[in-house]
Amino acid sequence: MKNAKVSSKKTIINNGVLLGIISVLLGVIMYVTNTYTDPHWVYNLVGFLVIIGIITYGIKSYKTSNNGYLTLSEAIKIGLGIALIGGIIGAIWSLTVTTVIEPDYTQQVLEVQREKMIETYPDFSQEQIDQSMSIAEKLSSPFVSIALSIIASLFFGFIISLISGLIMQKKQDLY
Repeated sequence: MKNAKVSSKKTIINNGVLLGIISVLLGVIMYVTNTYTDPHWVYNLVGFLVIIGIITYGIKSYKTSNNGYLTLSEAIKIGLGIALIGGIIGAIWSLTVTTVIEPDYTQQVLEVQREKMIETYPDFSQEQIDQSMSIAEKLSSPFVSIALSIIASLFFGFIISLISGLIMQKKQDLY
């Protein structure tokens, strides 16, 4: 008897929304604690661990609901779907912060970067600093940073789902 294949859509949506909500909560915590312009490395670590955990959990839950079977392509599809939905929700939060809640957010971040650059590279001329800040300003516009964050989310989602899929894959016997 052939087993019916389970749809991955519910797993992708549920875990993607969960990833997005947790990302927004982490962003709210950073905003409330006033560390959003210069976040501590712990926030990045926690965010990365959340992505790993939710994508891996989503792949595992799909495998469980699919009678213990999982192909690498299914794992990658699920991981990328979760990362995309989570990334879009996180991007909506970022856009809200940078355009509605804190319209001068980009300038605040750039000023912190300028101060760090002067402190870290005291030998830089004013021209070098201005040139670096010009590039940073172009990359810090809300829409460019949102696009880059979604691309980064998909990249890490791919890597995480590839590794998880390689570890958890179990193909169904065809005979």
